[in-house]
Amino acid sequence: MNRKTNKVFVWPFYTRLIHWLIAVSFLVAFVLSFYEHLLNLHAAFGVVFGLMLLYRIIWGFLGPNYAIFATFKLSFSALISYFREKIQNRYREIPAGHNPASSWYTLVVLGFGSVIAFSGLFLFGIQEGNGYLGYLNENYYRYTGILMFVHTFMSYILVGWAFVHIFGVLIEQFYHKTNMLFVMITGYKIAKGQDATPGKKRGLLTWSFLLLSCFVFFVSTDGRNNPFVVNRFKTIDIKKESPVYFEKCGTCHKAYPAFMLPSSSWDRIQSGLENHFGDEISPDHNDSDHRISLSEQTDIFKYLVNNSADNSTREISVKVMKSLDGARGRKSISKIKIWKDIHKNIKPHIYKSDQIKDRSNCFACHKHFEQGVLEDIDIQVPTNLTWTKKKDSSQKDKQKK
Repeated sequence: MNRKTNKVFVWPFYTRLIHWLIAVSFLVAFVLSFYEHLLNLHAAFGVVFGLMLLYRIIWGFLGPNYAIFATFKLSFSALISYFREKIQNRYREIPAGHNPASSWYTLVVLGFGSVIAFSGLFLFGIQEGNGYLGYLNENYYRYTGILMFVHTFMSYILVGWAFVHIFGVLIEQFYHKTNMLFVMITGYKIAKGQDATPGKKRGLLTWSFLLLSCFVFFVSTDGRNNPFVVNRFKTIDIKKESPVYFEKCGTCHKAYPAFMLPSSSWDRIQSGLENHFGDEISPDHNDSDHRISLSEQTDIFKYLVNNSADNSTREISVKVMKSLDGARGRKSISKIKIWKDIHKNIKPHIYKSDQIKDRSNCFACHKHFEQGVLEDIDIQVPTNLTWTKKKDSSQKDKQKK
């Protein structure tokens, strides 16, 4: 006998909890995907989303009567009849469990969601070189574009599918008056049938998945050194790898990691040292800071070319090479298309602040850039920026007088 008159207890607490965890984890992960520096948090919510989908699939075989796949109405004739009756009979009697539309909706969410979760997991390893699948980066980085397309496309499809679901629930609530809006809150549905019984074993399964999800979530958001998020690329020590590059080039500016530019860019820089961004670099220059012997130049550019973007599978290197599309590399990092695309939302005046000073000062916002670390979680634009007003030449002349 039902515990409430004219209502049946359809969705036990565990079913409702997982329903909302799937919805919330996907929504949060989707929003976080627009913020590069929150990648680890995006991945953590993505893992929770994936685990909840896995749980729901298992629940579809072991769950209470209204949740199992065997009760789903999946024939097209049933689906057509459902919508026909929905249009013709505003106050029709609704089934206690899944109707044909919600049956198909659930399968689509599980299918598309699984593709999103798996593609995201592989992207985290192949594109970023992070986590347990980071070892795949070296041999499969060429498939990053395909994975990203699938991951993004499926995510937007699922967002659209969720809006369709919400729209359907609102129609049931306000047009058909079935009180559907509160079913996944109270668990009760205005229908006829037997109450669902969750059982202790099912409860144990649920709490096991919840604890596993919490563990993976907190571990995934905890820094960079645990196996869930550790990066396969080691930090570089330019001073140790190329003392001459570090010493000679580092006197005027910090030494940039070689993998930031293609070999063609380093070749252009080498062939244009007579005008190296406004300065002359030569073996017999009067200023020792600008004096680099030919042998030192050879050693420097040999190191830079050998470790250039052409020879790296790091995410930024792959993107740099792809953005060139066979064209010759630019001399300046900030002139490369991918750099412009990544930084397009940063307002020009930010670069002129006292803390950043120039577009080429990658070190200002990437905390461990000098060690070759470009992790998204390390991106931090300086706060409390200041701008010192530069005096023009006429003002300087007046002060001298």
